[in-house]
Amino acid sequence: MAAADYSPTLDVLVRGPEGCSLWNGPPFSNGQPSIKLERVVCKNAKFSDDGSRFMVTKSDSTVSIYDSGSSKEIRSFEAPNILAAALSPRGIYLQTFQKSSTPQEKNVVLWSIESGEPVYQLFQKNMSKTTWPSIRFSSDEAVACRMATNEIQFFNGADFSKGFINRLRVPGVAAFELSKEPGSHVAVYVPESKGVPASVQIYACAKELQSQPLARRSFFRCSSVQLSWNNGSTGLLVLVQSDVDKTNQSYYGESKLNYLTTDGSHEGLVPLRKEGPVHDVQWSNAGSEFAVVYGFMPAKVTVFDKKCNPLLELGEGSYNTIRWNPKGRYLCVAGFGNLPGYMAFWDFTEKKQIGTTKSELSVISEWSPDGRYFMTATTAPRLQVDNGIKIFHYNGSLYFKKMLDKLYQADWKPVSPDRFGEISELVKSVDSLKVTDTKPQGQGSKSSQASAKPVPDNPIAQKPTAYRPPHAKQAALAQAELFGESPKEGMSKNALKNKKEKST
Repeated sequence: MAAADYSPTLDVLVRGPEGCSLWNGPPFSNGQPSIKLERVVCKNAKFSDDGSRFMVTKSDSTVSIYDSGSSKEIRSFEAPNILAAALSPRGIYLQTFQKSSTPQEKNVVLWSIESGEPVYQLFQKNMSKTTWPSIRFSSDEAVACRMATNEIQFFNGADFSKGFINRLRVPGVAAFELSKEPGSHVAVYVPESKGVPASVQIYACAKELQSQPLARRSFFRCSSVQLSWNNGSTGLLVLVQSDVDKTNQSYYGESKLNYLTTDGSHEGLVPLRKEGPVHDVQWSNAGSEFAVVYGFMPAKVTVFDKKCNPLLELGEGSYNTIRWNPKGRYLCVAGFGNLPGYMAFWDFTEKKQIGTTKSELSVISEWSPDGRYFMTATTAPRLQVDNGIKIFHYNGSLYFKKMLDKLYQADWKPVSPDRFGEISELVKSVDSLKVTDTKPQGQGSKSSQASAKPVPDNPIAQKPTAYRPPHAKQAALAQAELFGESPKEGMSKNALKNKKEKST
């Protein structure tokens, strides 16, 4: 019996206006998922990072915790005026944020799910994406920390009774990111102030190693940063964004991708080979490579190694999304949001494209934990029509489709990819793989059903080519016309029509 036969099951958490339910994931025995947990009325739902538990916000004052394996409710927490709630990575703690009128009222509470009692409380004036959750954990919950005024405070993740056990002073700190696995380092961001440039610094979490930052990168024209650690806690990607593009080339401002390593071997820009914004970036699960979608449309896609050297070019196209399969074998490059929804699937091991398809209007997109399936979903309130879920095979062929009147959320239950067998047996002949039209499950509008049709093998530009600036392209066109040759760069329809009229 193959190792994959012993693999855990896949589950999908689905939430609509009536509440959330838990579906059995693929493969489906009769073409349709079965229901593991019937509908639970709620406002929100979320898995812990390890998938062992999930949290359901039932009202402004009630949060319930469920065991993912049994789908049974294991504890319910009552607290007035809850504005936000978060589970710790292993589901040991629940963190809640409530309305508060005075600093004396400690409105952030960390609860032990096992005992149901608060283990730590603090006051936080307001909440944003940058400041919530207030207390951050490493993946194993051994290390915890929070941002206070001009400092980062560290806790023992297994014992909050002693309060914080160490503090790292960082004047002006406005955002931070604790490395996940292992929780050995913390990245801090200090905004630009009084002519001093903004900076990102990496510190060790161990108190005795905090006298100096291990790495530092400064930059002007910075409105915000996104900090992304790799697994292994050796590398940090820093996406720096400014609201204004001084070259006036982009309405959305400009962005730069920086790379810092904890050993100090690299502190600088990622060498992107095309001008324009950074649309998306993602580390491989192994933490030894990262993929970037960047540049003015058609965007370019490049995979880099952990030394920041280009490893593989994935061509150009109408792309703004990269999703790396958890087993590290496959990548999906896609164009969602206001782009047409093209998806290209690549085999990273074989260094070749294995399929293309299309999924318009997708809001959510993610690989299954075993790396065999790719799910897209169209959800409200972003889009009020054509809501539904599609599940594709790893090569882009459609496996399952279900349209829903209203869908708010669709998430795979997280499972460690190590618990699944290898997927090499899926690839018997990469060259013979073709995307085929699969009859969709359920009924939907014509436009949504049309999305299941295969698109040409290469919807945009397939073969990676060297970047040529606009003036070079114009020069090539002019030269082609001068010598009466057919322009290689491809004229517009109007230009070709005008050329015909001139020659007659």
